[in-house]
Amino acid sequence: MIPFSASVDDILFSLRDVARADRLPDWDEGLASEIIGHFADFAEGVIAPINAAGDAEGCRLEDGRVKMPEGFADAFRQLADGGWQGLTAPEDFGGMGLSPVIASAVSEIFSGANHALQMVSSLVPAAVETLLRFGTEKQQQDWIPSLISGETLSTMCLTEPGAGSDLGRIRTTGRRDGDAWRLNGEKIFISGGDQDLSDNILHLVLARTGATEDGVKGLSLFLCDKNSAGDAIKITRIEEKLGLHASPTCQMAFDDTPAELIGVEGEGLKAMFTVMNHARIDVSLQGVAHAARASAIATAYAGERQQGRKPDGSPAMLSDHADVRRMLDEQRALALGSRAMCHVALVEMALGARPALVDFLTPVCKLFSSEAGIRAADLGIQVLGGYGYLTEYGLSQVWRDARITAIYEGANGIHALTTATRGLRFAGGAGADAFAALICELAGDETEVITLLSAWQDWRARLVAADDPSQEAHDFALLTANLFYRAAWCRIAAAAPEDAAVSTLKRHVLAAPQPVRL
Repeated sequence: MIPFSASVDDILFSLRDVARADRLPDWDEGLASEIIGHFADFAEGVIAPINAAGDAEGCRLEDGRVKMPEGFADAFRQLADGGWQGLTAPEDFGGMGLSPVIASAVSEIFSGANHALQMVSSLVPAAVETLLRFGTEKQQQDWIPSLISGETLSTMCLTEPGAGSDLGRIRTTGRRDGDAWRLNGEKIFISGGDQDLSDNILHLVLARTGATEDGVKGLSLFLCDKNSAGDAIKITRIEEKLGLHASPTCQMAFDDTPAELIGVEGEGLKAMFTVMNHARIDVSLQGVAHAARASAIATAYAGERQQGRKPDGSPAMLSDHADVRRMLDEQRALALGSRAMCHVALVEMALGARPALVDFLTPVCKLFSSEAGIRAADLGIQVLGGYGYLTEYGLSQVWRDARITAIYEGANGIHALTTATRGLRFAGGAGADAFAALICELAGDETEVITLLSAWQDWRARLVAADDPSQEAHDFALLTANLFYRAAWCRIAAAAPEDAAVSTLKRHVLAAPQPVRL
């Protein structure tokens, strides 16, 4: 097993020189470097070493409660004691009050070191943001300090049997009980629906308070917690999965569960999107993390494994062979490029000047970065050959863990459809206009990218005029994502003009066919 090593230098380069985070009023380069480096040390020393063992052991359900793998509870306690759960939370509640851009770097490193543990821990910032935006003062005081301290972890309860991506089919109900509410129904695929890491679990539950025919307009968002609910929340099973074995994916039954309304009745989806949008960026970074990890493993192996001979007859390393170099280059390019795409979107989000652009970029980042992680892991397996197919070097786990990222938080086909419909039409196409402007900003006068942008604009016009854009959504989203990827690589190369390896990768990116298939 090749030990995990966080991509600290690459992350800082991307934030500083590609996304240009110094445009943010609260950006402190020294502080960012210190925090990211500190978490990298923690991830390499504490979180990463239990990743493979946790995957092998998995979670188990005993007497209706989930038992996490050995070492996970101790690792989480160290994580919480270090203040990492409250990185972006306001200082008034006990958090650090730091930039979400810094937190994104921490999230990427966390995912690369131990995706399963990150999954169970990662919804806390979104839960805090939801409470700050929609919760009452009492709800904020009751829950935010507990979430920050690690006493409480949180979940997002949307999916139901027969109501996956179609939230209008949700059947879990919320009914008034005096001044309170009661929830009844079933939720599936709930990450961390139960675990033995935290003393309590806060569930954010989307439930129907209106008529069935109201669709998503009849949905409201509720808070309920494990300790107060007792047996009114039951864990009926945990799923056996391809990957993320150490992250409990729970099926949950709510039986007259006491709950509190958060936000306005009937506007639950609006409140829930605070959680969902955070989760989609987080999933993008998970893809980046898997691409970086796969690249690191394959590069290390290929540089040490003697295989065949060079043209002059001297012994060759695996990395000396052209086809292997091709795969290593693609892995490296995907990791650097997808990270740059996410960082550009995150800095734009933090600046707040172009919200329509952020709305357009979010699904594009999610679909490209998730597929980049899968593709890089698959390439890594191929580079290592038979050893890649074994568990010994960890690439099989990287691929298995990465595979879900193209499915959860909105299947990539849905994000492709969003890009080709709402993304082009909302607010008169403001997001698409801003995207085109961004491509020009990133690419400068790079002919290949500007030519591709012109083709994209022509296709955009056809889709806006089309009665049914869905037929072309997949291919258009593929073009959109790869246009952004190529433009980001122009900025990467411009920021490192003396780096011959980067210049080579840029030429590879601009000349290669579309690298990611959605």
